[in-house]
Amino acid sequence: MVHQQVEGGRVNKKKVNYLVPALITIDPGQSGGICAMFDDKLIAHKCPKTPKEMFEITQKLQWTCKSNGFPVLGIIEKVHAFPTDARSSAFKFGKNFGIWIGILESLSIKYEMVTPQKWQKQFELPKNKQQRKKELKMIAKEFYPKATLYTADAICIGLWGKNNGLIWPP
Repeated sequence: MVHQQVEGGRVNKKKVNYLVPALITIDPGQSGGICAMFDDKLIAHKCPKTPKEMFEITQKLQWTCKSNGFPVLGIIEKVHAFPTDARSSAFKFGKNFGIWIGILESLSIKYEMVTPQKWQKQFELPKNKQQRKKELKMIAKEFYPKATLYTADAICIGLWGKNNGLIWPP
């Protein structure tokens, strides 16, 4: 593929190899999960309990993707606490999000953030939160029969990434 870049008023054409990356996708909540998608493979895990376990599983998924010849791109759900959340739960939520960002940065995984509204838009989901969660789990199970409520969002975030043609280099 030829990439055109304007430099100093001139068009500079250079050949760039764009690859479909392996995706490591994260639903950062404590009841969330992490997923890796590469080639026709999908691996999903419930969010580990400790930062050390979170790091180890991410590192293992990164190594698995790279050993299969794929560059790795991360996608993390860009979330925030709501005014109605209790202070302690909002703090825990933000802490988990920060840990995931730190892990991606420490492993030098380039990543994108996507809001729930943006990635969920493609699925035409019900407004009711419980029904929406069930629907996402059913969608995820079509691609990964072992999907759970914990891993469904991470899997669907990966499907959003694949459907939106995320390529490498980002």
